[in-house]
Amino acid sequence: MDIFERILANPGPLGQYADQAYGYYMFPKLVGEIGPYMEFQGVSMLNWSLNNYIGLANHPEVRKTDAEAAARWGMAYPMGARMMSGNSDMHEQIDRELAEFVHKEDSVLLNYGYQGVVSIIDAVLDRKDVVVYDEQCHACIIDGLRLHMGKRFVYKHNDMESVEKQLQRATKLSEQTGGGILVITEGVFGMSGVMGNLKGIVELKKKYNFRFLVDDAHGFGTMGATGAGTGEHQGVQDGIDLYFSTFAKSMASIGAFVAADKKICTYLRHNLRSQIFAKSLPMPIVEGALKRLELLRNKPELRQKLWDIVNYLQDGLRARGFNLGVTETPVTPVFLQGGITEAAQITHDLRANFHIFCSIVTYPVVPKGVIMLRIIPTAVHTKEDVDKTLHAFSEVGRKLQAGEYKQEVPAVATPI
Repeated sequence: MDIFERILANPGPLGQYADQAYGYYMFPKLVGEIGPYMEFQGVSMLNWSLNNYIGLANHPEVRKTDAEAAARWGMAYPMGARMMSGNSDMHEQIDRELAEFVHKEDSVLLNYGYQGVVSIIDAVLDRKDVVVYDEQCHACIIDGLRLHMGKRFVYKHNDMESVEKQLQRATKLSEQTGGGILVITEGVFGMSGVMGNLKGIVELKKKYNFRFLVDDAHGFGTMGATGAGTGEHQGVQDGIDLYFSTFAKSMASIGAFVAADKKICTYLRHNLRSQIFAKSLPMPIVEGALKRLELLRNKPELRQKLWDIVNYLQDGLRARGFNLGVTETPVTPVFLQGGITEAAQITHDLRANFHIFCSIVTYPVVPKGVIMLRIIPTAVHTKEDVDKTLHAFSEVGRKLQAGEYKQEVPAVATPI
């Protein structure tokens, strides 16, 4: 069969709804200044769908630094990959400051999070090595593992007995191949808000010989006494061999980094294909990242404001009987029962009648019959915003129980 014929005949579990969903349920457009209220299809919406945890996206100091840096440098400098002609004092400065912030010897600046994780996995593994990873790891980790030509074992989500069982298998195999073992998990799982059991995995280092990679995209800047992440929160940052995070969450920007021992970072600088063969991050992005990191470091009140809103929101939802799973992080999932029809109806009701915008997740991201509304609180939300949301969710819950969301999806979307 022709390749295009095949993909058009099978557009995928989400693509099959493209004509009905585009522009409303999927690929919506939020307009205006980034913040708790943005415009959607001409209506102001209370927005719970941005990973702007600390509220830096429109912080006046950040906006000023971004604007001045763009005017001073333009968006081209430095040209070329960092190894060839794209390095600068400022790029090296952020390497040092990121490492210091997350309590590591060194770090390597990356252009993108997704691309960076794929490249890290590719750089540190060869065909003799064995990988042990959580079944709910992010797609970037899964795609990185697809490049790995060696064996990999998956363990049940956050299940330490399963981790140990897979480590036993990996140890036996690595003794045969002469390779090493890499364990991979996330600091905070971005859909459920569940923390990876980093402490439990580090404890297993007493029995097994392995290296430990943590993707802490949602933990960096939000977790820990200083915001250094989930490893700091659990008291095991020293046991993490490769600490990764992106700028796309708490930093409200583009870019990422990996932190480790100095010699390992030196190796990565010379072997990360995503950095060797890609243009260096432009200077305004780097200067802006330095300002964001300065605010993370010096304004703990921003993180405290985030947690005030998180606790007020999550306590209010639980008091109203909503199932939030076992989240202990800012990520706030609300689990409901229903299918695609109910999910679309709930989304439409929240946006059209309550003017609340949050992400809604259905199969295949969550099991069939489950609807997940994901709320991302930020430091710039208010308790009044939370009160409005609690009222709306109470009404939605009542309607779902009464079966009012079983009719066909409203014809509100603009077809492709």
